Amino acid sequence: MLIAGFPAGAWGTNCYLVAPAAGEECVIIDPGHEASRGVEEAVAKHRLKPVAVILTHGHIDHVASVMPVCGAHDVPAWIHPSDRYMMSDPEKGLGRSIGAALMGELTVGEPDDVRELADGAELKLAGLDFSVAHAPGHTKGSVTFSMPEAADVPSVFFSGDLLFAGSIGRTDLPGGDHGEILESLSRVCLPLDDSTVVLSGHGAQTTIGQERATNPYLRQVAAGQGTGQSAAPRRGM
Repeated sequence: MLIAGFPAGAWGTNCYLVAPAAGEECVIIDPGHEASRGVEEAVAKHRLKPVAVILTHGHIDHVASVMPVCGAHDVPAWIHPSDRYMMSDPEKGLGRSIGAALMGELTVGEPDDVRELADGAELKLAGLDFSVAHAPGHTKGSVTFSMPEAADVPSVFFSGDLLFAGSIGRTDLPGGDHGEILESLSRVCLPLDDSTVVLSGHGAQTTIGQERATNPYLRQVAAGQGTGQSAAPRRGM
């Protein structure tokens, strides 16, 4: 399997291109702010053919390049219905202005073909299998994508802004809920094998085992301390 990832734009949001191998079809995950050039470079380098864009949530740092990327390759975009409105109205999802100068660099709106994700859905795209889990807390429509273990390749978990190396997504923006994100961590992350590779929306690669041992939020829910009060992070958008 081939996974080509790079941090894009003002928020350093990780964009991933996933394919069975070089020279084959691929899926693009979270083409955010100023991600178009990186996507095209990866497509050319690995001789890939995009067939879909899939989105972990609707914040502008994850969806800003959806329209140009989908338009360039004539592919659909998949998003949870609770976050779909942010594609056309990003400021509503932030509760504040993100700046007129920055907004001038963005292409806001929906691509021609938008498809909605559901909890428990199984997507078969580019010869790959993605399991969708609804994981609200960072936003109401946050989802994760899991890929099963294959020969000599551990399972892979695209966590979006649910789980980071050492932290979790912020919950102080519209639609965020700290208790809800802790519940999502418990329900979605804890059942995963320790060997599962975590590729998140921001920051470095990690594993579920590493986070189970060191991440204070995952340790809280693993210890059965529920969704009570704990200091909420303010990382990223």
